[in-house]
Amino acid sequence: MKLYSIIQKRAVFGSMRPTKDNYGNRIKTLVATMVLGGLSLTMNAQEEPIDSLEGEKVVLDEVLVQSVRITKDFPITFSDLDKVELAPRNLGQDIPILMNFMPAVVTTSDAGAGVGYTSMRVRGSDATRVNVTINGIPYNDAESHGTFWVNMPDFASSTQSLQLQRGVGTSTNGAGAFGASLNMLTDAFSEEAYAQISSSIGSFNTLRNNVKFSTGLMNDYFEFSGRLSRVTSDGYVDRAASELDGYFLQGAYKDDNTLIKALLFGGHEVTYQAWNGITADQLEDNRTYNSAGEYTDDNGDTQYYENEVDNYKQDHFQLHWYETWNSAWNTHLAVHYTRGRGFFEQFREDDDFATYGLEPITVNGDLVETTDLIRRRWLDNDFYGTVFSATYNSDKLELIMGGGYNEYKGDHFGEIIWAEYASNSEYRDRYYDDNSTKTDFNVYTKANYKLTDQWSLFGDVQYRGVTYQANGDDTGLVDDSFNFFNPKAGVTFDLNRNNNFYLSYARANREPNRNDYESGSPKPEKLNDFELGWRYVSPSFQLNTNVYYMRYKDQLVLTGELNDVGAPLRSNVGDSYRLGLEIDANVSLSKTFKWRPNIALSDNKNLDFYFERDGELQNLGNTNIAYSPKLIAGNIISYMPSTNFQVSLLSKFVGKQYMGNIDSETSVLDSYTQTDFNIQYTINMNSFIKSIELSGLVNNIFDADIVSNGYFYTFDDDYSNPGTITTIEGAGYYPQAGINFLLGATVNF
Repeated sequence: MKLYSIIQKRAVFGSMRPTKDNYGNRIKTLVATMVLGGLSLTMNAQEEPIDSLEGEKVVLDEVLVQSVRITKDFPITFSDLDKVELAPRNLGQDIPILMNFMPAVVTTSDAGAGVGYTSMRVRGSDATRVNVTINGIPYNDAESHGTFWVNMPDFASSTQSLQLQRGVGTSTNGAGAFGASLNMLTDAFSEEAYAQISSSIGSFNTLRNNVKFSTGLMNDYFEFSGRLSRVTSDGYVDRAASELDGYFLQGAYKDDNTLIKALLFGGHEVTYQAWNGITADQLEDNRTYNSAGEYTDDNGDTQYYENEVDNYKQDHFQLHWYETWNSAWNTHLAVHYTRGRGFFEQFREDDDFATYGLEPITVNGDLVETTDLIRRRWLDNDFYGTVFSATYNSDKLELIMGGGYNEYKGDHFGEIIWAEYASNSEYRDRYYDDNSTKTDFNVYTKANYKLTDQWSLFGDVQYRGVTYQANGDDTGLVDDSFNFFNPKAGVTFDLNRNNNFYLSYARANREPNRNDYESGSPKPEKLNDFELGWRYVSPSFQLNTNVYYMRYKDQLVLTGELNDVGAPLRSNVGDSYRLGLEIDANVSLSKTFKWRPNIALSDNKNLDFYFERDGELQNLGNTNIAYSPKLIAGNIISYMPSTNFQVSLLSKFVGKQYMGNIDSETSVLDSYTQTDFNIQYTINMNSFIKSIELSGLVNNIFDADIVSNGYFYTFDDDYSNPGTITTIEGAGYYPQAGINFLLGATVNF
């Protein structure tokens, strides 16, 4: 089978050409290499028997992300997480929550229970600076750069594996990575037909149901598979309910040289808004309070509008063609299209007519200039393009040339669907109607050359051109173009079969997002990333440790403030840096006990930071970068007395962090520790039902008061004391749920 020739067999720290005869061993070594290189959470892959059929799935489908993923042969810091590791905790929570225990990762949930709007930060960088691709296709929103997992409910159930590259990583499609790159691979095709029904239930009326199927490989060439999911939850926070529907459909064709996959996936989310947060006093007295939709009726009683919701649909289409041309060359070509449309609805009490371009009216002889109303703010967008790559493999050289071209078109508009006093408006008049377009073109070449059995050189150059045009009250008139050159270089040294060292440098540039233009005329940000790492592996102990220094110019740091739709605001700072040490390990304490600790220590500073306080511009010196804790630690202890039974205790510590950049005590998020308990038991059956998998997850078993996110703001008060200006500070918080549980069962046919 010619397809075999494209995969190099990697010995622990060497290589040899694969043959059909050593195919099974080659797959074992390939999976082990992924573990050793990234120290994923896999349980000692060298000792795990790997079925040749499963191995073939990995080989055939990994080619779809071959241009954006790396192994230990590359001087890049990364971690892997696969389907087997996700399964015990995959009970309806979003992907960021499932990634919570990976190194240098901090996660949060607006609703407090991991369903609905969730997000993560890596090395202190928020979701707008983590570049996410699905099968190599960009997923971040082109305008906001955000990643909205709520639009793809239960997507973890269709995820084969993911790789988190910390730092700049290698060149890939999509916006530049300033904190990390997350490369996701969807379900592999299945040689055999199967069906699967999965259900889970838990706290806050959380319920997840899904159905999966595959036809298996038909006529040795074709396979069709799919998933339908529904996830509902009331949320920990008051009225923070979610109704989420998701789907995933796939058709695959393969022969000895060709793999073609067509995918259609997406979802529809309706979530009650929970982005307002609460005050410090409410954090003490009423942790679940939610002010969204609150108004006062004619009797002076507090009411809540029942449809204060976010309502959005998103559909993705991908077509991939992978071809092996000979023993050295293979290519990958993909086209994609994403369609998004939806709105969020709000009840507005006593809003000014002028906000909506309405004229004052006279009612019973009185001049009326305000009204109660219900509005919808819409986003209707299209994102489409192509990505491509060609890969050359020989004994010494792996060369990848690729790129992509993508276009985004977005319509932003607002409608009034009801008003107590309509003035001169008509039903669904648009009180604003903005549009935006963005193009993104990139080409790259990267190579890894093996000088000797011990030394390898890595080089990577990328050109990226971006144009962005927008108009709106929030952005103003925007017509910007950016041309970025992003070089990367590194060296890897294999001391022996157990020790591997690497050193790399990467340059990254990144354009502002839509929200940045609210603050005026933002500059693109620049990053120089230095990574030095050591990897050690033995049958019972595997270790990754790395030091990084990320030096920024004009970094767009989070200010702590939110705009009127709950999106974080950023602003350029002059010079800043992140310096850190990351360590993660996989230890076999015995045949039944496994220990997987990780720790990330960092110093994150704005240099010579200026801030206007009390009417005077002050140099605050070196201040901490917002949302960047100095210590993040994770720990997983697993007990596996047999292959079908597993118990794990998982803990996460996140140190103190500031929500602003001025080191104000008002902006502090206290440190916290979360501890979860996870159990899975598989009942194997020799019948129509092949197996039943039972899972249980208790989150935050010690019922800790956790606040994982918040916001911070300042404003000048010149009214209290005439003739003086006083800077007022304030903060909001997003509490997470106390002890809560999820129970699930999966029936495999």
